Amino acid sequence: MERLNQTSSVSEFILPGLSSRPEDQKPLFTLFLIIYLVTITGNLLIILAVRSDPQLHTPMYFFLSFLSFIDICFSTTIVPRMLVNFLSENKTISYAGCLTQMYFIYALGNTDSYLLAAMAYDRYVAICDPFHYITIMSRRPCVLLVAFSCSLPHFHSLLHILLLNQLTFCNSNVVHHFFCDINPLLKLSCSSIFVNDLTIKTEGLMFGATPFLCIVFSYVQILIAVLRIPSAAGKRKAFSTCGSHFAVVILFYGSIFYVYLQPLSSYTVQDRVATLVYTVLTSMLNPFIYSLRNKDMKRGLGKLLGRRKSS
Repeated sequence: MERLNQTSSVSEFILPGLSSRPEDQKPLFTLFLIIYLVTITGNLLIILAVRSDPQLHTPMYFFLSFLSFIDICFSTTIVPRMLVNFLSENKTISYAGCLTQMYFIYALGNTDSYLLAAMAYDRYVAICDPFHYITIMSRRPCVLLVAFSCSLPHFHSLLHILLLNQLTFCNSNVVHHFFCDINPLLKLSCSSIFVNDLTIKTEGLMFGATPFLCIVFSYVQILIAVLRIPSAAGKRKAFSTCGSHFAVVILFYGSIFYVYLQPLSSYTVQDRVATLVYTVLTSMLNPFIYSLRNKDMKRGLGKLLGRRKSS
């Protein structure tokens, strides 16, 4: 804690949130409370359905259950703090609390990204090399992929937090955002942010682009393989196994690239709204996308809910 006080004359930050108008606070609280409850319920149902249905004990649903768990954690890192701020006049967060929130947001967000890449690889093997699928996607490789996806992002997040902790904040302490994000915090610094900016544009871009490029490569190979299938029914079946995952990828990466692949000086209030997509809305929509477009998931959820009603 002493280290934090030495590197910054700012002991706390103010998070104005999505709106500073008093009349907006209660409607926003209600809206995001509903979103949070739907997120927790939907992702929890996915996890329980996968665990309870033996037919869903496959690599794809193994990855999906971990993605749902990370989405619960990701949403919990952001939304409860938003809800408190909506009903509180004191919208402050301590310096240490701000860095802690940012650490978990980036760690969990990047874990989401790597899990999506693992799921794309699973679909690639299933469609492009189906005869070796059981061997390649056995339990041990799946566990290693999840362990890698959940551990590596923490080192990436820690690097940016340590670099941010070297900055001095001596001007405004108002973070124009609904959570502690790196871009609005860098704009508040009165010391040089050259190293931080360089790290974001090199290590950050490479770290974030790697899973995305893996996903693109997987889907290009899948598309080539599907186009070679002679029957229209076979093509539809192959596309149906990838449609849900592809929709999530577009939603997740589209909003991230919009927010972060632009100069720091052009960061505006519109970026706050775009950030809502990958931080809040994607976690809520994932269970609907996967369950509504997936017959196996529908069946698993039906069995789970039917079992709960009968008991």
